[in-house]
Amino acid sequence: MSADTAPARIPPGGFRELGPLNWAIAKIGARGIRAPKFHLFNVLGQHRLLFLAWLPFSGYLLYAGKLDRKDAELVILRVGHLRNCEYELQQHRRLARSRGLKADVQAAIFEGPDADGLTPHQRVLIAATDEFVVTRSMSPETWSALSKIYDRAQIIEFCTLAGQYDALAATMETLRIPLDFPD
Repeated sequence: MSADTAPARIPPGGFRELGPLNWAIAKIGARGIRAPKFHLFNVLGQHRLLFLAWLPFSGYLLYAGKLDRKDAELVILRVGHLRNCEYELQQHRRLARSRGLKADVQAAIFEGPDADGLTPHQRVLIAATDEFVVTRSMSPETWSALSKIYDRAQIIEFCTLAGQYDALAATMETLRIPLDFPD
């Protein structure tokens, strides 16, 4: 039974489980993704203080970081692919499209750094993401290539973004958070 068809280990909560603030945040988030519920928020929000601490950090990486939003989505999609996290992929396929990563580019991202249709910049990001997630480090060659396209702050953010979405993928898969959309 795959994680997306197995029953949730912690079912999405409602008002009582989330409390008024996290419930309101989850409702606003669901409107933002155009879904009846934002299951990630309805699960994570059950740890009330951790959710409130995590939310601004995650929001900064997703919406306001130093990386180009297309680059951030590329990294998130690659992490979701490497970790086989359908929840992460379902959410970020949509967001990536809205940020200019069309279906053909997304398919190339999933194929890997040698796929046709990728720019040299995208190839570097995919290779760096692969090494970071799989080996927890980066080869001198990949570090050098990443250093040519990003400054220090962006490299720090790249590592933090990849690590955040790797941890999030593990959390979503372990807790078996239900998908937000039927597709």
